Amino acid sequence: MTAFLSDLAIILVASLCTIAVRALPFVLFGRSGTPGRTVLYLGRVLPPAVMAILVVYCLRSVSFTAAAGFVPQLAACALVAGLHLWKHNTLLSIAGGTAAYMLLIRLL
Repeated sequence: MTAFLSDLAIILVASLCTIAVRALPFVLFGRSGTPGRTVLYLGRVLPPAVMAILVVYCLRSVSFTAAAGFVPQLAACALVAGLHLWKHNTLLSIAGGTAAYMLLIRLL
């Protein structure tokens, strides 16, 4: 019986969280259709911040004792910079750099 109540509580909490997340934008910003200053600011600032966090994560444990310790990180960073300078598309830059990094750490 306690397992049933535990499962029911988990479903209830998950349902409430889902409803809250879906309703939150309407509660905060209304139905005007135009984003507020905060949303526009976050839309401008967050993509470079996400890229910076990914670069820091990628370079946090670089070891120059062997090629496998630094080549994947530096190659992925170069690819991110190159893709971003070429296409100016944050999503493409992040996805391309992440894919290259994951591929290179498996291959080297």
